[in-house]
Amino acid sequence: MNILNEIIKNVKNGEIKSKNDFENLKRKLSEKYKIKIISNFEILQEYQNLLKKGAIEKNELLERILRKRPIRSLSGIVNITVLTKPYPCPGRCIFCPFQKGMPKSYLEKEPAAQRAKNLNFNPYLQVRKRIEMLEKEGHPTNKIELRIVGGTWSYYPKHYQIWFIKECFRACNEIKKTTKNYQEKENLKIEKLKLLLKKEQKKNEKAKNRIVGISIETRPDFINLEEIKLLRELGITLVELGVQSVYDDVLKLNQRDHKIIDTILATKLLKDAGFKILYQIMPNLYGSNIKRDIEMFSILFNNPGFKPDYLKIYPCALVKNTKLYKIYLKGKFKPYSKEELIELLKEIKKEIPYYVRIQRIGRDIPAEYIVEGGSKISNLRELVKKELEKKGLFCKCIRCREIKENYNLKEKLYLFREDYEASQGKEIFLSFENKERKRIYSFLRLRIVENSKPVFSVLKNSAIVREIKTFGQLTPIGSKKIAVQHRGLGKKLVKEAEKIAKKEFKKEKVAVIAGVGVRNYFRKLGYKLKETYMVKIINLKSKMNAKQNL
Repeated sequence: MNILNEIIKNVKNGEIKSKNDFENLKRKLSEKYKIKIISNFEILQEYQNLLKKGAIEKNELLERILRKRPIRSLSGIVNITVLTKPYPCPGRCIFCPFQKGMPKSYLEKEPAAQRAKNLNFNPYLQVRKRIEMLEKEGHPTNKIELRIVGGTWSYYPKHYQIWFIKECFRACNEIKKTTKNYQEKENLKIEKLKLLLKKEQKKNEKAKNRIVGISIETRPDFINLEEIKLLRELGITLVELGVQSVYDDVLKLNQRDHKIIDTILATKLLKDAGFKILYQIMPNLYGSNIKRDIEMFSILFNNPGFKPDYLKIYPCALVKNTKLYKIYLKGKFKPYSKEELIELLKEIKKEIPYYVRIQRIGRDIPAEYIVEGGSKISNLRELVKKELEKKGLFCKCIRCREIKENYNLKEKLYLFREDYEASQGKEIFLSFENKERKRIYSFLRLRIVENSKPVFSVLKNSAIVREIKTFGQLTPIGSKKIAVQHRGLGKKLVKEAEKIAKKEFKKEKVAVIAGVGVRNYFRKLGYKLKETYMVKIINLKSKMNAKQNL
């Protein structure tokens, strides 16, 4: 208590301005009180305990210094990964490992998989434990992006999908900890489960831990109109498609059992419904080569049938217990070397458009699973970045340009607009960035499509906001603190999108595929909930027609 009071006093007096200042202070205090240097985690725990008791006042600078792995909340949200239980997979992919007791392609020593298995794949417990850990590490958990992984989501039974999502919402809604297991509710009838899900979604609109987005991973050939309707009921906002390659011959050799036309059709259906699209792409597949892999990324962003919003680049990891390993033993497959991978990724990153975010490069597969000759590099992104910097180049992807904690609220921002054709529609990417476009603060994705028979009637004659995001340190909902979040950048982007939709494209309304946890944000901007979308009439001349459609 004495040490903490001295630390807070020094922070308040302005004597602590950096982590180095803080570490120096800790050393002085350890000498003064003749004790070992206290860890930041211990100080943070004591700080949180005293804060709950009302013994001290909240200090944001101290919280920022003590926060463990600050990167986890520097994209404006915290990400929570939840793994589904082991279930049969429809795929026959030759590169995909199988381990008993795990969902197909996941290995028990991968970090998220290990946590899930220890909790018997219970979604409620996975989310609760992750929230508790993030809070202990000093991260705000008001804005959560939920990532659901574990094979082909769309192949799981519908009642399991609904129950699973309902339990994730319940874990975010409940304030008090509970150890009660609700596994028995998994087998309730679908209609009953849907009612319970809607109840939890409604609660989450005002909950402390709000789910602002949910993603699932599935195969392109499993996307159809009925699937899209269920995804919206569940509150899904982003779909990860296991595309892997843009070459039909490579897909066939690797026994993917889907074709490129499936990817093109799935992408259009999902974009027309407002979903964000992430492609999982796998260089170094059997039957491909470096030249074709470089060309593959050119195709992705020049062919309007593709053009995803997000990418996960997973260079093929050669793992035992796969058909590919047997091919490798026969000398018919050779993994790229470290040098080849870095050169490949350098070429790929040079061509990435401003509107794309590369979420990940490489899976979290522990090196012990990867056989000799396979890539075991865990820091590919950092190595590639350094190589680009040596040549005075930089990656234009959103993740590489996010402001994170290094921002100046006085920096002059510019509104950029980028239009491109994609999936038989027009995409408009609006963003607030610095003049050189090396630092992005906020962005919005607007889709314009002429569709006389949309999957949801509310989308007829409507522009669609597929995504809006502001970066920087996650700022709690309702906070009065002046930060990048809560300074009005998002509102300005929405206003600009409405103006474009009304004046340039004569649309009656704007529909937003908003996550459940951000519905109230859009209500404040004049939007109303209809068919899982937040909708606003923008064309007064067509107001009567629009009201009838609503």
